[in-house]
Amino acid sequence: MITMHGITNCDTVRKARRWLEANGVSYEFWDYKKVGIDRYHLELWCEEFGWDKVLNMRGRMWKSAAEADRAQVVDRDSAIDFMVQLPTAIKRPVMESPKGLLLGFEEGAYAEMFE
Repeated sequence: MITMHGITNCDTVRKARRWLEANGVSYEFWDYKKVGIDRYHLELWCEEFGWDKVLNMRGRMWKSAAEADRAQVVDRDSAIDFMVQLPTAIKRPVMESPKGLLLGFEEGAYAEMFE
């Protein structure tokens, strides 16, 4: 099964969804703004990409978080705690498929994984 994790109102997620649909790739969408995200998934993603890539520190949600909360993020576990509490700070989309994981949307990477 292929699952895209993200939020519906993200432009990058919209681009990725359009690409999948245009290329006939069936997938399930997991909106972690609405239903949240668990530690298990975040641990897998951080193991694959590194916590500093999964946590979008260039994004608006990270920048708008309280300085005291951002200061608590110093390692993988504290980053995961932060993302569980504020899942919109996760880089998106995150694709899970039998062929592996993808972080963000890059047309070439999607073509390689799904075609």
